[in-house]
Formats: sequence, structure tokens, C-alpha cells
Amino acid sequence: MQVWRSGRKRFIISRVDRVRTGRASRQLRGQAGESGRLLRRFGRRYAAAVRLVVLVPIGSISLLEAPPERAASVAVAVAVLAMWTCGYAWWLSRAGGMVLPLALDVVVMLGASTGPWTGVVGDDNRAPLRLLVTFAAVTYQWYTPPVVGSLAALVTIGGLLGSSVAGGADVSTMSGQGWVLVAAALSRAAWTLVLRAATRADELAAEAERARRAAQVEAAVRADQRELANALHDTAATTMLMVGTGRVPAGAGWLAPQARRDLERMRSDGREPPDRADLVALLREDLEAAHLTVEFEGPEQLPLPFDVARAIADATREALNNVRRHAGVERAVVRLGGAAGGLWLEIADEGTGFATGDVRATSRGLTHSVLGRMRRIGGAAVITSAVGTGTVVRLEWPGGAG
Repeated sequence: MQVWRSGRKRFIISRVDRVRTGRASRQLRGQAGESGRLLRRFGRRYAAAVRLVVLVPIGSISLLEAPPERAASVAVAVAVLAMWTCGYAWWLSRAGGMVLPLALDVVVMLGASTGPWTGVVGDDNRAPLRLLVTFAAVTYQWYTPPVVGSLAALVTIGGLLGSSVAGGADVSTMSGQGWVLVAAALSRAAWTLVLRAATRADELAAEAERARRAAQVEAAVRADQRELANALHDTAATTMLMVGTGRVPAGAGWLAPQARRDLERMRSDGREPPDRADLVALLREDLEAAHLTVEFEGPEQLPLPFDVARAIADATREALNNVRRHAGVERAVVRLGGAAGGLWLEIADEGTGFATGDVRATSRGLTHSVLGRMRRIGGAAVITSAVGTGTVVRLEWPGGAG
């Protein structure tokens, strides 16, 4: 058993909630527009995948429809087109920019529609070429700005139509190839709608994040104000009340040091508190400043999360202040049991006691400085008292809440 008497203490008001709010804001900064960025990246990769998938049927149709005397030249043309398509797909899905792969692909499409490919396929059956240009024009719309994608589609489709006109294609063939423009326009319209929906989703997410941050800041401010009010009640207000009511004898030697401690408690140096603290060490500081004879029973050390240890120590100090102010005795007992996984602490006196049902909900000492502090760390406080029988304040923390 140890007996601790008056001494000095120092306390720095914690800004744990505000620090956590700042961390969350930094981590979530710059996330606006994430849906749009992901969608654009998906458009590039999906365009590359579609081009690779349609390569197989287009190449197969071309080889099957090639005359026997041109089979070799068709196979070479298909192989060259396949190599370019694979390279284009890899480039599109990997590279950061889209202008160069797009420009080169437009050149390849023009070459395919106006060069040797036309002669290989034949003027009467241009289905593979039409498929090739159709998928190229359609997929351009998925990863380019509207003007760029529209120009690329017009150039490739124009090359196809020009080649058909030069080859003397009939009206039905020209009409079928003209529908490629409609397909490209529909693709652009659908992609624009999807992109706008993604942009709107980003805007809603940004608004929700701003509201969440504002609520966090407001909660941190309220927590600071609440803790400041509790600290003011527990320290300076208590000292001034004792002086004002004449409870402090003239020339009391502890008054000036107590006032200095109260001022230190009300100040903050802005530093982030440590992650953990020794509850017994914090209790030692408070017991030495209690102006009571306090018997302490408990372990030599008990490391806990800082906010948990600080809250339990502060609640203990306020319970001892109530003993000094109201119990009419100069002695109290503090017992601490349990471990970091769950603990209990009792503050007992043999004073005048009181009827617990008479405690007002607006009473800051018990309601806010004791019960409120324990609730905020996931714990509880139980007060047992009756007139003439003394008082026991039991603080309980189940562990894992800090």
C-alpha cells in the first residue's frame, strides 16, 4: 500500500480528434474524379480488347473468301494486320497518351481500305473490310475526346466510302457502309451518357466527402470545447470556488502552485499525444495534487491507449475533487485492478455520502467529468452512495475501446 500526498502535476489538453480528422483529410484528398478516370482507363482497355476479339473472325473470313491464286498474298496481309492490331492493343492499354496510337491506327485503316487489301478481298465482297473499319470507328469513341474521335471516324469511314466509289460499288453496298457513321455516332452518344453519369457520381462523392469532413471538424471542435469545459470545471473553477467560499485558509502554501497547475492544464503546445501512456503514472500525478491523503492499491504500471488512460485518470481526479469538496473527510482509497484487456478502478471514501437520485443530469462534475468521460472511451461509471454511508465511484473499461 502506498500513501500519496499533495504535490504538483502537469497536463496537456489532447487534440486527438482533430489530429485524426487532419489525417483522414490528407488521405482522402485528390479522390474527386476517380470514377471518370477509371472509366476512361476502362474505355482504352475495352477498345483494345474488342479489336483483338474481332481480329479472328475478320482474318478468317478474308482467308476463306480469298481466291486460291491469291491465298498467299491474303495470308500475308492478314498476318501484317494481325501484328499491327496486337501492337495497337498493347500500346493502347499500356501507354499514357492516346494521340499517337490513334493516329497510326487511322493511317493503317486508310491503307487497308485504299491499298492492297481492297484488291485482295475484291470489290464484290467487302464485308471483312467493312467490319474492320466499323469496329475501329466505334471503339475510337471510347477513349478519345468528342472532336478527336469524330474526326478519326470520319477519316476512316471516308476512306472506306471513297475506295468503294472508286471501285464502282453499288448503292446497297454504299448504303451499308454509310451506316458505319451511324454506329460511330451511337457509340459516342452512349459513351457520353456513361461518362456524364460517372462525372455526376464523382460530384456526389465529393459533396459527401466535404460534408463528412465538415462533420468531422465540427465533432472535433465540439470535443475540444467539451474537454476544455471539463478541464475548466475540474481545475480553475474548482480552485476559484474554494477561494471564493472561504474554504482556503489565509496564506495556504499550496494555493499558488495549484493555480500554476491549473493554468498549465488549460494550455496546449499543439503536439500530438503519444499512442500509449501508463495509467498508474498519470494517477500518481493526480493523486499528488489531490490535497487529500490517498491510499492507492494497484499494480506498479498499466500501459493503455493514451486517450483511455487520460480519460480514466481525469475521471479519477474529478471523483477525488468531489471527495474534497463534499464528503467532509480528508482521506480516500483508490483501488485499481485488471489489465490492458479490461480493468476497473474504485474511488472510495467514508464521508457524508448523498442520495444518487438527487444528482442532476446537468451536474458537470459527475455527469460530464466522470460519466461522460467513461462513455466516450467505451467504459462505464457506477456510483454507489447513501446519506451517511460514504461513496464508492467505480470506473470500468472493458478493453479494446481505445
